[in-house]
Amino acid sequence: MKIAVLGSGVIGTTVAYYLARAGHEVVVLDRQAGPALETSFANAGEVSPGYSAPWAAPGLVLKALKWLFMKNRPLVIWPKPDWAMVRWGLELIGQCRQDAYDRNKSRMVRLAEYSRDCLRELRADTGIEYDERSQGTLQLFRTQQQVDGTAADIEVLRRFGIPWETLDVAGCIRNEPALARVKGKFVGGLRLPGDETGDCYKFTNQLATLAANQGVVFRFGANIRALRVVGADIGGVEIAGGMVAADRYVVALGSYSPLLLAPHRLRIPVYPVKGYSITVPITEAAGAPESTVMDETHKVAVTRLGNRIRVGGTAELAGYNLKLREPRRATLEHVVTDLFPDGGDVQRATFWAGLRPMTPDGTPVIGPTRYPKLWLSCGHGTLGWTMAAGTGRLLADWISGHAPAIDTEGLELARYG
Repeated sequence: MKIAVLGSGVIGTTVAYYLARAGHEVVVLDRQAGPALETSFANAGEVSPGYSAPWAAPGLVLKALKWLFMKNRPLVIWPKPDWAMVRWGLELIGQCRQDAYDRNKSRMVRLAEYSRDCLRELRADTGIEYDERSQGTLQLFRTQQQVDGTAADIEVLRRFGIPWETLDVAGCIRNEPALARVKGKFVGGLRLPGDETGDCYKFTNQLATLAANQGVVFRFGANIRALRVVGADIGGVEIAGGMVAADRYVVALGSYSPLLLAPHRLRIPVYPVKGYSITVPITEAAGAPESTVMDETHKVAVTRLGNRIRVGGTAELAGYNLKLREPRRATLEHVVTDLFPDGGDVQRATFWAGLRPMTPDGTPVIGPTRYPKLWLSCGHGTLGWTMAAGTGRLLADWISGHAPAIDTEGLELARYG
């Protein structure tokens, strides 16, 4: 079949690669000049199945209210007349029940674990390089209350067979030696040894090259204007300068997917949640993180990527506004200089923001729609890099008519009725 993939971020590119490997003729359409130039460009660098959990959790509303009054707060909400944001927020609050949290996390972990296995297989098969490290994630706790609050998460990890270990201060330092210089600033941690790290931008570009070698055609600078319906199905994609017709269409446009689908009465509850990052050159290797350290207080990840430190986090609800705001940079700089004061030079850091495509329940929207030719792959939120390989492999099998390797229950748009 000829398949048009809309979007060349890490999700769209990975879907294209696996579709081509399954024998399909694939064309990728993207408005940018190359792969991974939007949300996949400078994310936190984590491949974290163990850290896959929905934002909607019991107690979230109270936590969010507290965050809004922190100096270096992880959550910022811009008051604006935006019904989509209000509706999405209310749906998210509606998911803040223990039963919903357990259900949603189980779906996310199922896909994330599968994706990590697919990524390892892909790495072994192709030799792809992207500053990968397989040294786990350390969730760092600054207070005893945070340590005491891990019981529910540990129970979920245990239930799904995800390796974990609780660490005291000395244990944290054994895994991240540079933390010995600031050992008075934390009280313990939760380590997820199965997690990995890597540069999503490098990965996506190398995978695009591998996909092109398998015949995938990338059409960059293609502004996607609309889906065209012919009869009762999708008959083409309108781009500036013409139409692209195919046998199947996969929408992988991240936060912009709802805008393309809305005229066809396909509502996906995906809302853009802006995240920020700084990329800091390492000045002292021994003072930098070995893998990823997640500061639980500020919800900021500090990750080593080759000779750089990537610091990513914060959640800003401001619609499709990509303005770089200095207070968010200050939060990221505070965390990295507080935990790794000698590791890098923040004065030479680059500053970036991207829009995470978030669903209220945390699980992406993957699979068919009521239009037989139209498929979705969007709403991965903060876990696009974590779930990319599994999403690509899953969709390639599904579209090809083969049984996917994992249960697809709860991934489809149909879960929203």
